[in-house]
Amino acid sequence: MTVTAAVSLVPAGLFSLASGIRFLECFTPAGYDHAADGILRLAFPADDSTSVVAAAVRQEAGTGGGTGTVRAEFTVHPAAPAPAEAATAEAADDEAVRAQLARILSLDVDGTGFPALAADPVVAGLMADYPGLRPVCFYSPYEAAAWAVIGNRIRVAQAAVFKARIARRHGQGVHIAGQTLYAFPTPAVLRTITHVPGLTDIKIQRLHALAEAALDGQLDAARLRALPSDYALAELRSLPGIGPFSAELVLIRGAGHPDVFPRHEPRVHRAIATAYGLDGPAAADVSGLAEIADRWRPYRSWIATLLRTRAAEGTAMPVPHGSGPGRARWAAEPAITRAAPR
Repeated sequence: MTVTAAVSLVPAGLFSLASGIRFLECFTPAGYDHAADGILRLAFPADDSTSVVAAAVRQEAGTGGGTGTVRAEFTVHPAAPAPAEAATAEAADDEAVRAQLARILSLDVDGTGFPALAADPVVAGLMADYPGLRPVCFYSPYEAAAWAVIGNRIRVAQAAVFKARIARRHGQGVHIAGQTLYAFPTPAVLRTITHVPGLTDIKIQRLHALAEAALDGQLDAARLRALPSDYALAELRSLPGIGPFSAELVLIRGAGHPDVFPRHEPRVHRAIATAYGLDGPAAADVSGLAEIADRWRPYRSWIATLLRTRAAEGTAMPVPHGSGPGRARWAAEPAITRAAPR
């Protein structure tokens, strides 16, 4: 049976759902192209690996210029077609769905300390340009890992087509606030897929392995975030098809870890070098870039996402000069273009 409920999420610190929606519209893996009505529509496998969640998320207007409460109405559907071993499984409970929604929107992180990072002029400029934007994550480490395998060595737009095709053919269609969305298949369903037009046999095998890993609890977001990040990344790299870059993607954008420096993301490295006016050897020195990122603790993932977003838009980055915060040159901001991971 389906279960319908509503939950409230009270952001700790600044948060803008509208900024998150705009971010998704420019994030190719999300394939987000919904009505411009301020409602975030989501369809995804629940963390229990058997249910599918359909959610409509809205944000109330804040009082006195404050951050408004986020409210989500959701329906939990049993997996369809239901695999035999999951036929009697209970649907994900309200609190589990609430926790997953909070993680997807980075609302499970206390952001009240984030404004203090504005002492860095580069960070201050990012906050000004993207007010209230927190990383909008993949629905789960499982789905982030699947994206990494699907997208390996092909163009991002092509990978997005394959992922959408898998969802439409093998996932569950759900109705959300007047629209129909297709969730990516649950792990139990994904491991039964034997052919996807355009995907190689090795990718199918790797997707099966990821499905098994998810069912075994290896891709549990809370567990990955509780581990020291080096340990979590090493575990992720042991999965078929998950290299250093993909492991960071799964931990940062899948599990929603707020404080990891992406050592294997060249686009972020270039964005840091541009933002801080580095060139030559300094621009390519990952250890030096990591030292700069140490200023952003405990929100290194968040700042890296903002830098990557700005770089993807093609906007000239600020080059700090002078000694005081906020003294930086800014170029005019052009229209947003699509951004996606490697």
